[in-house]
Amino acid sequence: MFKTPLSVNLRIALSLLITFPTASSASDLDEAKNVLSKTNTAAATSQQRIDTSAQQSIQLSAEIEQLQQEVDNLQVYQGHLNALVESQTLEMASLEGQLDQINATRQGVVPLMYKMIEALKLHVEQDIPLNPTARQQRIARLDDMMPRADISDAEKYRRILEAYQIELEYGVKLGLYQGQILAGDQHLEVDVLHLGRLSLVARSLNGQNYWSWDTNNKEWQPLDLSMKTEIDKAYSIASQQIAPSMITLPLSLVSNSKIVSNTEQGQ
Repeated sequence: MFKTPLSVNLRIALSLLITFPTASSASDLDEAKNVLSKTNTAAATSQQRIDTSAQQSIQLSAEIEQLQQEVDNLQVYQGHLNALVESQTLEMASLEGQLDQINATRQGVVPLMYKMIEALKLHVEQDIPLNPTARQQRIARLDDMMPRADISDAEKYRRILEAYQIELEYGVKLGLYQGQILAGDQHLEVDVLHLGRLSLVARSLNGQNYWSWDTNNKEWQPLDLSMKTEIDKAYSIASQQIAPSMITLPLSLVSNSKIVSNTEQGQ
């Protein structure tokens, strides 16, 4: 059998090993490639995650900044609301104090109004019978008004003062109205003329009879027809048929007295 020298065999084996890699080396190379591919894929995925996280971080930072701005605005608004509430609290305390004062004032004003109405009734009863029906009706309306809830206390007080004002005007004007008088035992429809409260005269509707109020005796007394001209003149002035001028009228304060008045001043 032919035998090759050992050195030749060794070179041939090494050459074969270099020329033809072993199956084990090829498998390791494939595994290394797979690992490298997976590593690249993982690195790309990680980078994508990093990019996404960075973008989210930027977005969150912007949102935080916006929220911080809103918090700052809310703090300013909260301070404004606190000041507003404090002001409203002080205003409410002031209003409560005013309401207490109003209630205290009302407690004093309401009795005063009742006293004023009673004083007005007494005045009309004791006064000369000057337009008594209208005055009594006015007082009756005031009585009906007082318990009504739909009329304010201010309006009630105003109407009472208005009634007092009318009573005051009765005392300074030359006035004329139609009404009834009790002459003797007869109720007569007449035209009544008054010059303030100084003179109160009645004339029959046909203009033929005259009466004057006698305060001393509290009754209507017939007048002498000698004063007819002057009295008719006063009636014409009161009804604005002639211009105001000097007139002479019987004085109602004292029986059988007369008063001379310049109606230009009296009106």
